[in-house]
Amino acid sequence: MAPLGDGVAPAAAAAPGLVVSFGEMLIDFVPDVAGVSLAESGGFVKAPGGAPANVACAVSKLGGSSAFVGKFGDDEFGHMLVDILKQNGVNAEGCLFDQHARTALAFVTLKSNGEREFMFYRNPSADMLLTEAELNLDLIRRARIFHYGSISLITEPCRSAHVAAMRAAKAGGILCSYDPNVRLPLWPSEQAARDGIMSIWKEADFIKVSDDEVAFLTQGDANDEKNVLSLWFEGLKLLIVTDGEKGCRYFTKDFKGSVPGYAVQTVDTTGAGDAFVGSLLLNVAKDDYIFHNEEKLREVLQFSNACGAICTTKKGAIPALPTTAAALELVSKGSN
Repeated sequence: MAPLGDGVAPAAAAAPGLVVSFGEMLIDFVPDVAGVSLAESGGFVKAPGGAPANVACAVSKLGGSSAFVGKFGDDEFGHMLVDILKQNGVNAEGCLFDQHARTALAFVTLKSNGEREFMFYRNPSADMLLTEAELNLDLIRRARIFHYGSISLITEPCRSAHVAAMRAAKAGGILCSYDPNVRLPLWPSEQAARDGIMSIWKEADFIKVSDDEVAFLTQGDANDEKNVLSLWFEGLKLLIVTDGEKGCRYFTKDFKGSVPGYAVQTVDTTGAGDAFVGSLLLNVAKDDYIFHNEEKLREVLQFSNACGAICTTKKGAIPALPTTAAALELVSKGSN
């Protein structure tokens, strides 16, 4: 198989196919022991997190070109996070600091199987206060792909900034990538979450959802293809459903199928979907012909499945993101 990534790229490198990621970055406090509640936990490991930032770091770690657009508290955590982006080769031109709001925090409960529950501290956090006027539109317009989630849609003024950035990207012919990353505790209600997530659904060129998110959004069985296809719309280029260790399903207007995952010793699933998405975006940015070439798409998804699997073998998201060599090694061992 041809290499799908090339090691770590410095932020300043002139690489074709810039991926600009928009949204939140925060500190995840992860219990140092799995399988206990937050109250029972004796200590926590501090880990950088936030899905859009994880994706930007994943792209860069695999040798791609990425940038992040978002707002941080002008505090130690905020400056630490921007430093982490830079250390991971992510262009931080789009990062801003707010002197009046704190950087967001999340306490993450790790169940014994590595699955998570979240408790957020953002009332409001700096990422929620990004305004349309503060957007670095020049950076966004340099992108090949503009990637975003749904957390930035929850409150104003960030929602308007998100929509403006997305529209600027679309007007510039930039591919729009959407991973809703449902976090129910942050929304006023389940229906508000569904409505908010679906409000921009048809703006995307490609969408990645988990099986749990399919069940939430459709209020039906995620294994029933009719429910999955209810999320399809004319103009969508690729819909991906991730099925955890089972792998993923893919849908385009011309073909559909599934790619098996990899059995690994799971420690923490935080960031696994972001590692998957980062790998996919890296390869779409190089050549979006994969939307039309099923063989090439399956090869890319095999690699993306390996990236997601490796990310579950360590605590935290960004520290656990795989290198190209590690992912190719897992691919060579074969899937489930």
